[in-house]
Amino acid sequence: MKAFELRDKNKDLLNKELSDLLKSQFGLRMQLATQQLQNTSQLQKVRRDIARVRTVLTEKANQK
Repeated sequence: MKAFELRDKNKDLLNKELSDLLKSQFGLRMQLATQQLQNTSQLQKVRRDIARVRTVLTEKANQK
C-alpha cells in the first residue's frame, strides 16, 4: 500500500487498517516463533505498512 492511497482515507478507515495490520503482525510473529513462517519478508512489509498508517494518522491530526 502506498502513502497516497492512505491519505485519501478518513481517520476511521485508517484506524481500522491499523488494527488489521497489527493483528496481521501478531499472527506473523507467532508463525515465526513456531517456525511456520515461510516468507520472513512479510514481517518487514507489515511493519512498514503500520508505520505508514501511523504517519498519515499523525499528519491528519496535525492539520487541524
